[in-house]
Amino acid sequence: MLVSRRMSSPVITVSESTPIMEALDLMRRQNIRRTPVVNKKGKMIGIVSDKDLLNAGPSEATSLSVWEVNYLLAKLSVKDVMTKDVLTVTEDTPIEEAAYIMAENKIGGLPVMRGQEIVGLIT
Repeated sequence: MLVSRRMSSPVITVSESTPIMEALDLMRRQNIRRTPVVNKKGKMIGIVSDKDLLNAGPSEATSLSVWEVNYLLAKLSVKDVMTKDVLTVTEDTPIEEAAYIMAENKIGGLPVMRGQEIVGLIT
């Protein structure tokens, strides 16, 4: 079976300038755990997961007030926490190969590409 038969499509993406709290809210509303990051021209430049966004905050042991934490988080955008070197597959990749790539690299999903265009996400 090919990736094209199981991928999620269309893909929800975020802009590189999206604030991390806005991206996290979008992911929660759409019930997704990762999303490709695109530049102004719509080209994929990275991927961000909910864990990337949550780990951007300070540790639980911080001495910062909630207002200070929120102020600092508001200054961070997706481009500050995204993974830049993204592994991808094409629509005609066998699903077993995609599963192997994800397992070997300990990742939960792969963008599915058609040339330079993101056409899906396989998880």
